[in-house]
Amino acid sequence: MNHQRKVLVLGATGAMGQYLVPRLAEQGYRVDGVSIDERTSDNPNVKYIKVDAKNRDALRKLLENRYDGIVDFMIYPTGELCNYLPLLLDNTGHYIYLSSYRIYDDKEHPVRETSPRLIDASDNVLLRNSDDYSIYKARGENILQARERRNWTIIRPAITYSLLRYQLVTLEAPHNVGRAFAGKEVVLPEQAKNVQATMSWAGDVARMIAGLLFNPRAVGETFTVATAEHHTWGEIADYYHEICNLKAVWVDKEDYIRLLCPDPYINGARWQLEYDRLFNRIMDNTKILAATGMTQSELMPLHDGLEKEIARCPRTIDWPVNTAMDEYLKLRN
Repeated sequence: MNHQRKVLVLGATGAMGQYLVPRLAEQGYRVDGVSIDERTSDNPNVKYIKVDAKNRDALRKLLENRYDGIVDFMIYPTGELCNYLPLLLDNTGHYIYLSSYRIYDDKEHPVRETSPRLIDASDNVLLRNSDDYSIYKARGENILQARERRNWTIIRPAITYSLLRYQLVTLEAPHNVGRAFAGKEVVLPEQAKNVQATMSWAGDVARMIAGLLFNPRAVGETFTVATAEHHTWGEIADYYHEICNLKAVWVDKEDYIRLLCPDPYINGARWQLEYDRLFNRIMDNTKILAATGMTQSELMPLHDGLEKEIARCPRTIDWPVNTAMDEYLKLRN
């Protein structure tokens, strides 16, 4: 009798997890999906577990199940990396670590897995020594790379959209689609209008991740899991306009940043814009396609994918209100 491989998915109901869990079950794995959300499944191969995966006692108890593979969508800032990564690596056969395309600097186009990383190459000393998302994701990679046992795979998604996850420059769903549904304008930084961006559909990214799990070609390797399709942010804003009547107002980036974070000494909003969304993100995905046998022509075109996911979005959501953006637009008009 063949052993049915068991897989633990941490963060199972997020943008990528919601597509990955059923795909893994279809491939014959027994999947335990961990989330703080309540979720059920009719698939006998899927069990959702409502637990805080950052609770170490709860996590240790989970790991007693001796999973063959772990796909980890959790976020570990620098101070948590050494507490969780060795524990997870030592308790599975194949560990997939979620990094990000945001670790890349803007020094090579198209961007490939060997392209310079911000943590190594940026001339911004504050950024390199910070706990910015782009930096602590790279630190997690460093920990894996230093391990003697290479039972890991690093994945670097680009911007990945899904149900309730719609991105436009640095704005997330409440402040783009949510505002469009409410008939409100959306403020965007004009410096981003002609910059190339890459957005991948979560269903395609989940298929890529599933193709790497237990794949001998993936062990000890790093993959950019993304489409090669790219568009300017201006073109993407036009897609949103066609799909949900989003009306963009393009303003100077300094005004835009102040709307998101008025404190000039808190750099997160600025760095996400200046060290990612204002970089030309044209991705080379030949390595992931070769490892999984996928082709670019199979991947969801951006307009079609956004249309599909926005059509699924309930119109009754009580979105958070960006009062600063409302006031700015009122004064501007």
